[in-house]
Amino acid sequence: MTHLVFFCGHAGTGKTTLARKLLSPLMKASATPFCLLDKDTLYGGYSAAAMAMLTGDPNDRDSPLFLQHLRDPEYRGLLDTARDNLELGVSAMVVGPLSREVRERRLFDRAWLGVAADVVLRVVWVYTSEETARQRILARANPNDAYKLAHWDEYRQRRFVPSGDICGDLLMFDNTAPTSADHETLLARIVGEPQAATIMPPVPV
Repeated sequence: MTHLVFFCGHAGTGKTTLARKLLSPLMKASATPFCLLDKDTLYGGYSAAAMAMLTGDPNDRDSPLFLQHLRDPEYRGLLDTARDNLELGVSAMVVGPLSREVRERRLFDRAWLGVAADVVLRVVWVYTSEETARQRILARANPNDAYKLAHWDEYRQRRFVPSGDICGDLLMFDNTAPTSADHETLLARIVGEPQAATIMPPVPV
């Protein structure tokens, strides 16, 4: 049995760090090999070259030009790569913001994803407060964050927070200061049977 696990969330929430931390325990708990597919790792270099050619700024990953022309092709390639691995019997852990796809519940649509009914599908939404995320972005000093930091008021309007019926069976994870017990609980929810969603209060911004 193969698994498709998404780690989604906005910049600075720590979704990549969390996914890397859980990869080995997840392989042991599920008894299946996994590949880690991080959008920035797979497409960062290509998008940097494309944006350098288009705008002269290889680190532009948040402008309207990028969002209109490169965002969706990146995600399509990411999902295509995950699907190829699943068809080969390798489970996939996919890391990327994917906020629009979470908001529209596309990541739970097997037909849209193109995955079989026997694939175990889980979607984790990794979150923290806006200020914590911003401080983490500042601390990591990644040039790709320059546009969002320079246009923070504009960027923060895109910080979608799942709530109410949109959550469905989304696995919400507060990554502000998680403990080992928090990680173990999340791991159990990923490999276990889906449970009814707990409606989370809005995340402070």
